[in-house]
Amino acid sequence: MTKTGTDFKPEEVMISCIAREIKNGDVLAQGIATPLVASGYILAKMTHAPDSVFLYTIGNTLSRDAGKVALSTYEDLSIGRALKQISFTDISCEILSAVKPKEFFRPAQIDKWGNFNNIVIGDYYKPKVRLPGCAGIADVTTYYENIYLYVPRHNKNTFVEKIDFVSGVGYLSGESQAEREKLGVISPGPKKIITDLCVFGFVEGRVALESLHPGVSLQEVIDNTGFEIIIPDKIVETQPPTAEELDLLRNVIDPYGVRELELLSGKKRLAKIREIYKQEIGA
Repeated sequence: MTKTGTDFKPEEVMISCIAREIKNGDVLAQGIATPLVASGYILAKMTHAPDSVFLYTIGNTLSRDAGKVALSTYEDLSIGRALKQISFTDISCEILSAVKPKEFFRPAQIDKWGNFNNIVIGDYYKPKVRLPGCAGIADVTTYYENIYLYVPRHNKNTFVEKIDFVSGVGYLSGESQAEREKLGVISPGPKKIITDLCVFGFVEGRVALESLHPGVSLQEVIDNTGFEIIIPDKIVETQPPTAEELDLLRNVIDPYGVRELELLSGKKRLAKIREIYKQEIGA
């Protein structure tokens, strides 16, 4: 991808998109193994949102500190520099429901209504793939006001007509907010889906194209999405990362390239992990 003489990668576009959704003073919750989200949070903290606060799943901690993304030393950022360590019970039953933080979730499957699945692929009792699970997603997506989704590898395996298990609540089947509340769902639904190809929003609960990343065609998005998307009359291009954002990301926030892991799988992912670890220990 090239824009006005500046080269950038799909994951860097995603990170800048994540960062731009964050406002100064936001409380930001981060799950496990989500370096794209961590990078986006820290980028926002170092630019336009200096007063943002992090809630880390790693260690159940509250922190104002923004450091470096790494594999072997990330606990030092999330635990070693924490303002406070909080029990999981307090986090789940009191903190999250009180502050309703902004959070980005990565679905294994997602449908046209923004409902998503992190439990199984295939039949629940005889699955093709048993996924890591949803942790607190099933709870918080019923009441969070600022839910975002992100998909590092945009394809028809993720964007499907019918998901195999609902573990994250989107817009259900397009019910009105009043109808949702009768079911105990007070969340207004996901705000956006950020992928390596585009940014989706929602129109009347349906997935709708918001912008195409530089160098990506509309047909490429259509071909990699397993359901019909709403397409606006005027298609805009996603704002690319600035030179300042790229410099911070590559040299300060994630100099080892941990962010790239979310776009890799199998042997390539393992090889990248080994490469990063050697860099971190100075081997």
